[in-house]
Amino acid sequence: MIRVLLAEDQGMMRGALALLLGMEEDIEVVAQVGRGDEIVAGALTARPDVALLDIELPGLSGLDAAAGLRDEVPDCRVLILTTFGRPGYLRRAMEAGAAGFLVKDGPVEELAKAIRAVLRGERVIDPALAAAALSAGPSPLTPRERDVLNAAVDGATVADIAARVHLSESTVRNYLSAAIGKTGTRNRMEAVRAARRQGWL
Repeated sequence: MIRVLLAEDQGMMRGALALLLGMEEDIEVVAQVGRGDEIVAGALTARPDVALLDIELPGLSGLDAAAGLRDEVPDCRVLILTTFGRPGYLRRAMEAGAAGFLVKDGPVEELAKAIRAVLRGERVIDPALAAAALSAGPSPLTPRERDVLNAAVDGATVADIAARVHLSESTVRNYLSAAIGKTGTRNRMEAVRAARRQGWL
Protein backbone atom coordinates (compact mmCIF):
# COMPACT_ATOMS: atom_id res chain seq x y z
CA MET A 1 0.00 0.00 0.00
CA ILE A 2 1.11 3.57 -0.75
CA ARG A 3 0.82 5.57 2.46
CA VAL A 4 -0.36 9.16 1.90
CA LEU A 5 -0.44 12.24 4.14
CA LEU A 6 -3.03 14.80 3.05
CA ALA A 7 -2.65 18.52 3.94
CA GLU A 8 -5.65 20.67 2.98
CA ASP A 9 -7.21 23.44 5.08
CA GLN A 10 -10.77 23.06 3.78
CA GLY A 11 -12.32 20.22 5.76
CA MET A 12 -14.85 19.19 3.12
CA MET A 13 -12.22 19.10 0.36
CA ARG A 14 -9.82 17.16 2.60
CA GLY A 15 -12.51 14.62 3.47
CA ALA A 16 -13.59 14.20 -0.15
CA LEU A 17 -10.00 13.71 -1.34
CA ALA A 18 -9.30 11.17 1.41
CA LEU A 19 -12.47 9.28 0.48
CA LEU A 20 -11.68 9.26 -3.25
CA LEU A 21 -8.05 8.23 -2.78
CA GLY A 22 -9.13 5.54 -0.32
CA MET A 23 -11.14 3.92 -3.11
CA GLU A 24 -7.89 3.17 -4.97
CA GLU A 25 -6.76 -0.40 -4.20
CA ASP A 26 -3.14 0.53 -3.57
CA ILE A 27 -3.50 3.88 -1.72
CA GLU A 28 -4.18 4.48 1.97
CA VAL A 29 -4.53 7.95 3.53
CA VAL A 30 -2.68 7.51 6.84
CA ALA A 31 -2.76 11.14 8.05
CA GLN A 32 -4.82 14.28 7.42
CA VAL A 33 -3.86 17.78 8.57
CA GLY A 34 -5.49 21.17 8.11
CA ARG A 35 -2.48 23.38 8.86
CA GLY A 36 0.94 23.75 7.30
CA ASP A 37 2.71 23.74 10.66
CA GLU A 38 1.25 20.25 11.39
CA ILE A 39 2.71 18.62 8.26
CA VAL A 40 6.23 17.66 9.41
CA ALA A 41 5.02 16.39 12.80
CA GLY A 42 2.25 14.41 11.07
CA ALA A 43 4.75 12.87 8.66
CA LEU A 44 7.18 11.97 11.45
CA THR A 45 4.35 10.12 13.22
CA ALA A 46 2.56 8.48 10.26
CA ARG A 47 5.63 7.92 8.02
CA PRO A 48 3.83 8.40 4.68
CA ASP A 49 5.40 7.50 1.34
CA VAL A 50 3.85 10.56 -0.30
CA ALA A 51 2.70 13.90 1.16
CA LEU A 52 -0.03 15.64 -0.81
CA LEU A 53 0.19 19.34 0.10
CA ASP A 54 -1.93 22.39 -0.64
CA ILE A 55 0.09 25.63 -0.89
CA GLU A 56 -2.11 28.14 0.91
CA LEU A 57 -2.34 26.74 4.45
CA PRO A 58 -2.61 28.45 7.84
CA GLY A 59 0.50 28.40 10.03
CA LEU A 60 2.98 27.57 7.26
CA SER A 61 2.71 27.39 3.47
CA GLY A 62 2.81 24.03 1.74
CA LEU A 63 5.99 25.21 -0.02
CA ASP A 64 7.78 25.87 3.30
CA ALA A 65 6.46 22.57 4.68
CA ALA A 66 7.83 20.77 1.60
CA ALA A 67 11.30 22.08 2.44
CA GLY A 68 10.81 20.89 6.04
CA LEU A 69 9.84 17.41 4.84
CA ARG A 70 12.90 17.28 2.60
CA ASP A 71 15.08 17.87 5.66
CA GLU A 72 13.16 15.89 8.32
CA VAL A 73 11.50 13.04 6.37
CA PRO A 74 13.70 12.73 3.26
CA ASP A 75 12.17 9.45 2.02
CA CYS A 76 8.68 11.03 1.80
CA ARG A 77 7.89 12.28 -1.72
CA VAL A 78 6.05 15.61 -1.96
CA LEU A 79 3.26 16.30 -4.42
CA ILE A 80 1.84 19.85 -4.45
CA LEU A 81 -1.86 20.03 -5.27
CA THR A 82 -3.20 23.57 -5.54
CA THR A 83 -5.92 25.82 -6.89
CA PHE A 84 -3.24 28.39 -7.65
CA GLY A 85 -1.40 27.37 -10.82
CA ARG A 86 1.15 30.19 -10.69
CA PRO A 87 4.52 29.83 -12.43
CA GLY A 88 6.44 31.22 -9.43
CA TYR A 89 4.83 28.62 -7.16
CA LEU A 90 6.02 25.82 -9.43
CA ARG A 91 9.61 27.10 -9.33
CA ARG A 92 9.51 27.47 -5.55
CA ALA A 93 7.99 23.98 -5.16
CA MET A 94 10.81 22.43 -7.20
CA GLU A 95 13.39 24.37 -5.18
CA ALA A 96 11.79 23.00 -2.00
CA GLY A 97 12.24 19.45 -3.28
CA ALA A 98 8.69 18.68 -4.47
CA ALA A 99 8.45 15.80 -6.93
CA GLY A 100 5.19 16.93 -8.47
CA PHE A 101 2.87 19.89 -8.95
CA LEU A 102 -0.76 19.57 -10.05
CA VAL A 103 -3.73 21.93 -10.10
CA LYS A 104 -6.91 20.81 -8.37
CA ASP A 105 -9.21 20.82 -11.38
CA GLY A 106 -7.93 17.46 -12.73
CA PRO A 107 -9.68 14.09 -12.27
CA VAL A 108 -8.87 11.96 -9.21
CA GLU A 109 -7.54 9.18 -11.49
CA GLU A 110 -4.80 11.58 -12.62
CA LEU A 111 -3.97 12.33 -9.00
CA ALA A 112 -3.72 8.62 -8.16
CA LYS A 113 -1.45 8.12 -11.21
CA ALA A 114 0.70 11.06 -10.08
CA ILE A 115 1.04 9.59 -6.57
CA ARG A 116 2.26 6.28 -8.04
CA ALA A 117 4.61 8.10 -10.43
CA VAL A 118 6.34 10.24 -7.77
CA LEU A 119 6.77 7.13 -5.62
CA ARG A 120 8.63 5.52 -8.57
CA GLY A 121 10.96 8.54 -8.57
CA GLU A 122 9.35 10.37 -11.49
CA ARG A 123 8.50 14.06 -11.64
CA VAL A 124 4.89 14.97 -12.39
CA ILE A 125 4.13 18.55 -13.44
CA ASP A 126 0.96 20.01 -14.92
CA PRO A 127 2.02 20.57 -18.57
CA ALA A 128 0.34 23.97 -19.03
CA LEU A 129 1.93 25.22 -15.83
CA ALA A 130 5.37 23.93 -16.83
CA ALA A 131 5.14 25.90 -20.10
CA ALA A 132 4.02 29.04 -18.25
CA ALA A 133 6.85 28.73 -15.73
CA LEU A 134 9.44 28.42 -18.48
CA SER A 135 8.15 31.51 -20.28
CA ALA A 136 7.80 33.54 -17.05
CA GLY A 137 11.40 33.00 -15.94
CA PRO A 138 12.64 33.09 -12.34
CA SER A 139 11.46 35.55 -9.71
CA PRO A 140 13.39 38.84 -9.92
CA LEU A 141 12.93 39.45 -6.18
CA THR A 142 15.76 38.77 -3.75
CA PRO A 143 14.92 36.84 -0.54
CA ARG A 144 15.09 40.10 1.45
CA GLU A 145 12.76 41.90 -0.98
CA ARG A 146 10.35 38.99 -0.61
CA ASP A 147 10.55 39.21 3.20
CA VAL A 148 9.81 42.94 3.13
CA LEU A 149 6.87 42.54 0.72
CA ASN A 150 5.47 39.69 2.83
CA ALA A 151 5.66 41.95 5.89
CA ALA A 152 3.80 44.66 3.93
CA VAL A 153 0.88 42.40 3.01
CA ASP A 154 -1.58 43.81 5.57
CA GLY A 155 -0.81 47.46 4.74
CA ALA A 156 1.78 47.80 7.51
CA THR A 157 3.75 51.04 7.85
CA VAL A 158 7.47 51.20 7.07
CA ALA A 159 8.15 51.28 10.83
CA ASP A 160 6.02 48.13 11.36
CA ILE A 161 7.78 46.33 8.51
CA ALA A 162 11.21 47.35 9.84
CA ALA A 163 10.33 45.91 13.27
CA ARG A 164 9.00 42.67 11.76
CA VAL A 165 12.04 41.98 9.56
CA HIS A 166 14.65 43.49 11.93
CA LEU A 167 15.95 46.10 9.49
CA SER A 168 16.27 49.87 9.60
CA GLU A 169 13.46 51.95 8.09
CA SER A 170 15.76 53.31 5.37
CA THR A 171 16.80 49.77 4.37
CA VAL A 172 13.12 48.73 4.25
CA ARG A 173 12.37 51.73 2.00
CA ASN A 174 15.22 50.68 -0.33
CA TYR A 175 13.93 47.09 -0.55
CA LEU A 176 10.35 48.27 -1.13
CA SER A 177 11.52 50.65 -3.83
CA ALA A 178 13.50 47.87 -5.55
CA ALA A 179 10.51 45.48 -5.36
CA ILE A 180 8.15 48.12 -6.77
CA GLY A 181 10.57 48.70 -9.64
CA LYS A 182 10.99 45.00 -10.38
CA THR A 183 7.23 44.35 -10.37
CA GLY A 184 6.56 47.41 -12.56
CA THR A 185 4.03 48.77 -10.07
CA ARG A 186 3.38 52.17 -8.46
CA ASN A 187 3.31 51.37 -4.75
CA ARG A 188 3.95 48.61 -2.23
CA MET A 189 0.38 47.22 -2.20
CA GLU A 190 0.38 46.92 -6.01
CA ALA A 191 3.80 45.26 -5.74
CA VAL A 192 2.42 42.75 -3.21
CA ARG A 193 -0.53 41.93 -5.49
CA ALA A 194 1.68 41.61 -8.58
CA ALA A 195 4.19 39.37 -6.76
CA ARG A 196 1.38 37.17 -5.43
CA ARG A 197 -0.17 36.84 -8.91
CA GLN A 198 3.16 35.54 -10.19
CA GLY A 199 3.61 33.19 -7.22
CA TRP A 200 6.76 35.01 -6.05
CA LEU A 201 5.40 35.45 -2.50
